[in-house]
Amino acid sequence: MDRTEHVGRRLKLRDLQLLEAVVRWGSIAKAASQLNVTQSAASKAISQLEHAVGARLLDRTTRGVEPTQYGSALLRRGLTIFDELRQGIKEIEFLADPTTGHVRVGCPEAGAAGLLPAIIQELRRKSPGIVCEAVWMPAMMPLQVRELRERRVDLILVRVNEPEIEDDLCADILFSDPVLIVAGQRNKWLRRRRIQLSELINEDWILTPPDSVSSLVVAEAFRSKGLEMPRASVVSTSIHIVNRLLPTGRYLTFIPESVLRFGAMGTKIRALPVDFSTRPRPTAIVTLRNRTLNPAASKFIEAAHYVSKPAGVTK
Repeated sequence: MDRTEHVGRRLKLRDLQLLEAVVRWGSIAKAASQLNVTQSAASKAISQLEHAVGARLLDRTTRGVEPTQYGSALLRRGLTIFDELRQGIKEIEFLADPTTGHVRVGCPEAGAAGLLPAIIQELRRKSPGIVCEAVWMPAMMPLQVRELRERRVDLILVRVNEPEIEDDLCADILFSDPVLIVAGQRNKWLRRRRIQLSELINEDWILTPPDSVSSLVVAEAFRSKGLEMPRASVVSTSIHIVNRLLPTGRYLTFIPESVLRFGAMGTKIRALPVDFSTRPRPTAIVTLRNRTLNPAASKFIEAAHYVSKPAGVTK
């Protein structure tokens, strides 16, 4: 019997669950209380687990109990084991009743304002028993990916940059669309058939923070015309603020073409006829490369591709 088989026979899922709880709470006593076992039983189980794997898994510090490098390695693999087990249970439930399921989708505000609801509508049309849990996410890709790696969501629906896609991630590109300059229907510039970008510099602009990816992309488009980025009258990443201010007719802003198409404000906001060329950023569904998706998540991805097909944007 090799060492892997030997450890596998002695290792129990309950032991991994206990180890995860001890690290999460920083205390064997607190973990024991949460799992409804005695502290002595928890300590004995940890000792037996360390003996089975042949390495010390926990260190006691002034801040409490922390994992050693061996403990961290085992926890990373243990997380995958529990995740696969959960996905297996979900798959069994789906096979028993293909009309049900649950998918957790992480999405920043802009996507949640347009594309995500459209996908949910299509998903509900074909699979009305599937529950879609929409989880708000910040605009920063590293924070989004952390939620995915820690299994708080099944997938994330985001605009991506190719260098951000690390080896353990898989990006299923739905489409790439340009950024448009838009205004409310009462805006004076909508009466023009053709506008030079330089004419808009001194208008009231709603812009994202200057260090954001979208702002950097737009600044590049202005520089390509020999222009500086316009001064912001309002700085915000909130699509709700954009939807509230644009209909006044006073402000201009830039948004991805897909947000204009799928968003609820599409009838009150229009794109200006101005030459404004930006690098298209792909919108994608990002998943963990080696993670088995539950059937409901797969159904969500099918719905996303269906909704994206008639978009008329480049793949």
